[in-house]
Amino acid sequence: MIKLIAIDLDGTLLNSDKKIPEENIKAIQKAAQAGVKIVLCTGRPKSGILPYFEKLGLTDEEYVIMNNGCTIYNTKNWELVSYAQVSNDELDKLNHAISEYPDVCLTLTGEKHYYAVGNEVPELVQYDAGLVFDTAIAASLEEMKATSEIIFQAMYMAKAPQLNPFQEAKEEALAKEFSVVRSQEYIFEAMPKGYTKATALKALSEKLGFSPAEVMALGDAANDLEMLEFAAHSVAMGNATDEVKAICRYETTTNDQAGVAQAIYDYVLK
Repeated sequence: MIKLIAIDLDGTLLNSDKKIPEENIKAIQKAAQAGVKIVLCTGRPKSGILPYFEKLGLTDEEYVIMNNGCTIYNTKNWELVSYAQVSNDELDKLNHAISEYPDVCLTLTGEKHYYAVGNEVPELVQYDAGLVFDTAIAASLEEMKATSEIIFQAMYMAKAPQLNPFQEAKEEALAKEFSVVRSQEYIFEAMPKGYTKATALKALSEKLGFSPAEVMALGDAANDLEMLEFAAHSVAMGNATDEVKAICRYETTTNDQAGVAQAIYDYVLK
């Protein structure tokens, strides 16, 4: 019996217009009313999740996994339940990696703000901040190291022609000290070592007393792979990558066809 549903946002819960199809909202509410825990599990920060969570209209205490597993929040009072933190030594290493790549911007997600390390915020970074209903702030590395704000994760941003060679040259070395993933065409992410959506989902499942056999996870992209491997009931969206589809137990319709709702009716409320 499925007791927890972990749902990715972009490309999964959200359609191509970055909206939640009404069918998804209704299905999620029915699952919640049946006693199933609903856990949004996303790479987005808190600012990029709150408006969507509110649209779901869930009244019971739920949990949200954010920042690709670096944070878990309780939605009752939006308390930070657990988190990973990027240290000052790690900030130095992350920044050093782009020393020969001026077109790649190091961005940092903090508990309160979205930062671009440097003198100005590149247009691409500000565009991404807008997608999560935020505004990026330019800050020097020294300012970031001096802040008391918790820094959860880092993201390298650039257009693909600039980001691809950076990733090819630096991924192996960065992966030794961070959990890395190419989450989007223009984003290469680096989380504190050992933190992924899967580690957060595993920790939360254990906290709630659920085994992997009682967990269903839905996703579409590379940063969902470990999460989907953890859940016994793994569901690939119809629009998912071939890599995601290859490891999943089930496949549903696309994010533009309310695939989340279809999966809930097929495998949870059947």
